[in-house]
Parts: sequence; structure tokens; C-alpha cells
Amino acid sequence: MPRALIAPGEHYHIFNRGVKKDDVFLEEADYVRMLFLILFLQSDESMFNIGRYVKNFLRFKTFNIPENTIGNIAKNKSVELVEFILMPNHFHLLVREVKEGGISLYLQRVEIAYTKYFNTKYRKSGYLFQGPYQSVHIESNEQLLHLSAYIHKNIGEFKKWKDKEYSYRWSSYQYYLGKNGWQGLLVPGIILGQFKTPEEYKNFVETSGVKEFDPDLLIDP
Repeated sequence: MPRALIAPGEHYHIFNRGVKKDDVFLEEADYVRMLFLILFLQSDESMFNIGRYVKNFLRFKTFNIPENTIGNIAKNKSVELVEFILMPNHFHLLVREVKEGGISLYLQRVEIAYTKYFNTKYRKSGYLFQGPYQSVHIESNEQLLHLSAYIHKNIGEFKKWKDKEYSYRWSSYQYYLGKNGWQGLLVPGIILGQFKTPEEYKNFVETSGVKEFDPDLLIDP
């Protein structure tokens, strides 16, 4: 499937998966590493000692990054992260392009950084992801809302998480229903602003017929 043409101000469904559908997240630290990258590489702010932040998160459930650094990233974002889920062998993001070329640069930085980390850690080489990331332009509010439900329900394909998708740790769903502590790095307002309460949004996710929605507009890797 060809990538969508990307323009500032527009929203896009971004996704990619491991080569041959192999898992790209093998243990908790891998998910944390990718979570760090998708949150903190939204601007061109240089981030060093990522391993230290990951270890801090594994111990204390916080990256413990200085507030001024987070503020600079939020202020100078090239993309805006609206929603995400990290699955064992793939990921989905809902993002808005803020600056021209922002999504391309963002995904390049995220995927290269994670691939280098993964290959070094597991003594592998070569490509980790199955080709370039894919993108779908969000063309209507209906598509936006159904995509939001689709992403947050994605983990439900595993029996363990069926009807418990809101408790999956590597998804933005938990932050939609509870406290969003990412200080402008996760911006769900375009979705949540259309519902009176988080519980109303949860009901929409659980009852929406996302599997019946046009698959070309949602596209699973």
C-alpha cells in the first residue's frame, strides 16, 4: 500500500511491523525503550543517556526527565502524538503533522534508534521492521473516531486482553480513561473532546463496530 501524502495540520495513522511478522518487543525493557522514543523524539531536542531513563522507568514507573526538557519538546514538536499502541510484533500511532516533513523525520529517528538498540541488545544485524512505515491519511471525523477505537482495541485480539484492553500497559488507552501524565507529549483532545466523560469514550470503544469499518482506512499490518 502506498504511503499517504503528508501535510502539516493533518492526522495520520502510522504503523509498521517486524520483518516476517517477527516480534520486535521481547521483554518489558523493549516496550519502555520504544515508549520513550515515541514520546520524546517528537521534536529535534537531543536526548542522551536513554538507557538510564529506561532503567528509571523500570524501577519507578517514571522517566524522571527534567520538566524544562519536556517543556522544550512539547513547545517545539514536529509531530503531535494523539494515540499509540505497542504490540509484540508491530505498532500503531495516530499523529498530527505539525511541521512539514515532521512525520518522516520522527519515524526515521524512532525506527533507526530502536533498531540500533534491538540489534545491539540481541546481537542481531540488518533490518528490524518490514520496510518503510505505512501511513493512512485521516479524511473524516468518522474515520478518526473509528481509528481511535481500532487502535485501542487492537490488543484484544489476544484472549488474555479481550475486554480488558484498557488495562494494557503499552497503549494510550489507559491515559484516555485516567490521568494523562505526559505533560503535552500525548495530546488526546481531538478525540476526548467529543465525549462528555472518559467513560462515554470507553463505551464508544467497546461498542463501535471497528471490524466492519472500511479496512482500507484502518489497515492492520
